[in-house]
Amino acid sequence: MKFKFSILALLLEVIIIVLFGIFVEYDSSDASQILYPFFQDVHVMIFVGFGFLMTFLKKYAFSSVGINMLIAAFGLQWGTLMQGFWHMERGKIHVNIKSMINADFSTATALISFGAVLGKTSPVQMLILTILEITIFACNEHLVTKTLQATDVGASMTIHAFGAYFGLAVTLVLYRPGLKNKHENEESTYHSDIFAMIGTLFLWLFWPSFNSAIASETIYQTNAIVNTYYSLAACTVVTFALSSLVDQRGKFSMVLIQNATLAGGVAMGTCADLSIHPFAAVCIGSIAGIISVLGYHFLTPLLASKFNIQDTCGVHNLHGLPGILGGIAGIVVTAIKEEVRQGVHLTPGMQAAALGSTIAIALAGGALTGGILKLPFLGQAPDQNCFDDSVYWEV
Repeated sequence: MKFKFSILALLLEVIIIVLFGIFVEYDSSDASQILYPFFQDVHVMIFVGFGFLMTFLKKYAFSSVGINMLIAAFGLQWGTLMQGFWHMERGKIHVNIKSMINADFSTATALISFGAVLGKTSPVQMLILTILEITIFACNEHLVTKTLQATDVGASMTIHAFGAYFGLAVTLVLYRPGLKNKHENEESTYHSDIFAMIGTLFLWLFWPSFNSAIASETIYQTNAIVNTYYSLAACTVVTFALSSLVDQRGKFSMVLIQNATLAGGVAMGTCADLSIHPFAAVCIGSIAGIISVLGYHFLTPLLASKFNIQDTCGVHNLHGLPGILGGIAGIVVTAIKEEVRQGVHLTPGMQAAALGSTIAIALAGGALTGGILKLPFLGQAPDQNCFDDSVYWEV
């Protein structure tokens, strides 16, 4: 791996340096510095929240936090370019605090997909996945927000559903028959679960910022914060209740508490800034908690045994299903109530088209990416070395 990874990483960074030199400039008319607190919160979610959430595997914590950092650091630069190419003015990409938030958002898609293939891919493969996924994400985001003119302020569809189904398609193509019976390292310990819970708490606390950061006006930003706050709270209570209910001995499952408690934030994304009333927010959060817990308990084992989808972190239950729920909530809200954002009348038809196209593009893009990652010269670790830091790290 020594030369392969180093050459690829340095080559990609040189390409980014050249592209930044040609295209990227400061936004001199920028007034987005008031968004800096939101940027800080989102930044912590990306680097600390996502990173630590994936440390539950007993021998894979270095890679969980470390490769997460690599993907995020590379992805935010690539995301700045890919998103910026769609919004160029006089041949230049103008960067400001808002574009930095959006760049962080773009990396979230790759980090969600990383969760699906966690422990089964090499750093070289993850760099290539990041390039391809963020490129496809930027195209899909432009389609949803500019062409279809749908709303998705907290990105239930464009980030969460997209990242989850992209990752599931990749892990299906990279299916390893040797891991059908659980690998000995694919489990947690008491201490690794505590570290993962740190990630959960960071994500849980800052999720209202994630959903409100790019809202178009202050009043919509406030709506998004309030709705996400209550959605998360309701989701957490329901998750604890169902976690005990589905366990034969009535005990709590740390896997469910680490993940399903966050589903309320995911599901609230699409209609976070709409005037849906706090009542609707707690209802959406409660439904998200139910869907996520049942997904972890029943659907994940089914997907692994019947459909050869080995979803390490259960991203389908935290991001995929709640992301679809968020998309459906957006369709229902725009059908019931007339909503206007930046002069655009939001319609249920466009919201439905955005959800459908996002999932279709994610699955197709993920399958294509999985096919590329399967190329033998990219150096996939053998089955016995999966979920083990010592393959890539000095331990």
